[in-house]
Amino acid sequence: MLRGLHFQHPNDQGKLVYVLRGEVFDVAVDVRRGSPTFGRWTGITLSWGNKKQLYIPPGFAHGFCVTSDTALFAYKCTEFHHPPTEGSVAWDDPDIGIHWPISDPRLSPKDQQGINLKEMSPECLPVFGGGERDDAGAGQ
Repeated sequence: MLRGLHFQHPNDQGKLVYVLRGEVFDVAVDVRRGSPTFGRWTGITLSWGNKKQLYIPPGFAHGFCVTSDTALFAYKCTEFHHPPTEGSVAWDDPDIGIHWPISDPRLSPKDQQGINLKEMSPECLPVFGGGERDDAGAGQ
């Protein structure tokens, strides 16, 4: 099973992820407009055996692939899940080029709807440096 590359904006969400049983290949992709690492990814194997954790900062898309028969995966999040502001990047976006450890993943209908990062509307993506805000109330 592969869980696609999801993020929230606004209501950007950081996540600390770890595995309580089994093994996953976990991925973070920088989706912040203007970032020098925009569209780049990092991946790590997380398992109960290696006890590793990964922090995915706000402004990054997150996905994972279960590489064991089963897995129990845990999240600690900086914000609540907010479905209306969730974006989904295609798991196989060729411009990102993630080296997933499986070639024919099982995907949810939601993950089948992911689009390539370059096709996303800019206002749907977070901004590097967090400089987005409404200046209507400036000076108050």
